Amino acid sequence: MSNYAPSLTHAHEAFLTDLFPGDGCVMRPEELNAFSTDASLERAMPWAVVRPETRDQVESLLRWAAAERVPIIGRGRGTGRVGNAVPVCGGVVVSMLRMNRILDIDADDFVAVVQPGVITADLQAACAEKKLFYPPDPASVRISTIGGNVATCAGGLRAVKYGVTRDWVLGVEAVLPGGRVLRSGRRAHKDVVGLDLTRLFVGANGRLGLMTELTLKLIPLPETSASVLVGFSDLSSSMNGAAAVFRAGVLPSACEFMDRVAIQAVRRIADIPLAENAEGALLFKVDGSEAGVAAEVKRLEAALRPLDPASVEVGRGEAEEAVWSVRRSISPAAYKIRPDKCAEDISVPRGRVAEAVEAAHAIGKAHDLTVLCFGHLGDGNIHVNIMHDASIPHEVEAAHKAKDEVFRLAVRLGGTISGEHGTGLTKASFVPEQLDSLNAEIMGDVRRVFDPHEIMNPCKGW
Repeated sequence: MSNYAPSLTHAHEAFLTDLFPGDGCVMRPEELNAFSTDASLERAMPWAVVRPETRDQVESLLRWAAAERVPIIGRGRGTGRVGNAVPVCGGVVVSMLRMNRILDIDADDFVAVVQPGVITADLQAACAEKKLFYPPDPASVRISTIGGNVATCAGGLRAVKYGVTRDWVLGVEAVLPGGRVLRSGRRAHKDVVGLDLTRLFVGANGRLGLMTELTLKLIPLPETSASVLVGFSDLSSSMNGAAAVFRAGVLPSACEFMDRVAIQAVRRIADIPLAENAEGALLFKVDGSEAGVAAEVKRLEAALRPLDPASVEVGRGEAEEAVWSVRRSISPAAYKIRPDKCAEDISVPRGRVAEAVEAAHAIGKAHDLTVLCFGHLGDGNIHVNIMHDASIPHEVEAAHKAKDEVFRLAVRLGGTISGEHGTGLTKASFVPEQLDSLNAEIMGDVRRVFDPHEIMNPCKGW
């Protein structure tokens, strides 16, 4: 912290209130409190919060911040779960929500140009009006921003077919510490000239600069979709079911799984279209033309038939929403098990998902805790929920020990401690267990090219 200003001086405060007049600058403690945390529930008070509306303001801010060594923490809607938006080392939080314009949606170039504060679902709706499609769909799609999605390289349900956010970012305009404006990438869908600086910003968690404009790739909007919820008598059969569907040549846009604990939890709050004896479940979504979707559903059902599933429920139209309500009910239903949870996301090779889930259950049992697993089977991204009661000290201690073991499990299986959200505060201490010293050294060197004084979102893990 010796490299940073210890706090804001009166001169600093005067600069910020002049640059961001009215409610563009927040300094009262009761107002700052709302910006002290994110979905991780980690908490640290910022020195000030500013709300830029123009790139010129961002340039002036970062020129000043670099000269004064003031930490800068970019923020969208605070939906991240690892504390990336928490100003743990103090500094100025920069809320990008007022830079929220959709600048262009082009049906000829198949691109959208947006400011970082645009809500992802709003962009998708605007694209759909022109029969265009922006596929990334994190769970927070209705409330999170494009800028936050890019900063964390958000994934989502459709990642198995369409990839994650980095696969849809063509270009970035970003302001770097010192006020320099970097424009990388173009509207062209292919570009191999020079190093891909655009991708460096995707998943950098605001540690290189503040993004002020994003150019995104679009595709034609699928004509229709269908979803299939399949129950199995055991977890192993559900994993075999997913493999059978892929071997049959079906590439679903989503392939989700739920373990026995997740299914039982959802049953406590709703009637669900799954067989009573289901110990595991898969949820597929296919999209495309009417004829193509009908053919893929038939092929999917045929691929699963030899495994003798306990139940198969096909949803089209309004019935499709009912099928997906099972998946969306998992998180709220989990609290019927215990009042608190450590919600972690790991990712492992597809072929080792069953092993990872069984091992996570065993870790929970060893600590006398219930572990609930669900997630994106198509890309091996598992949401591991360690249920506990935070009012009982020994359960809190056990939950944190279990979390540590789950992270080490992921690395041991050839996976990662974070499939989504990054590492922020809650996983920072585990980064060295996944990234060796050379990786860390090179990442640090790259960061300092953009941010020589390391003022951008300091004190966080990669």
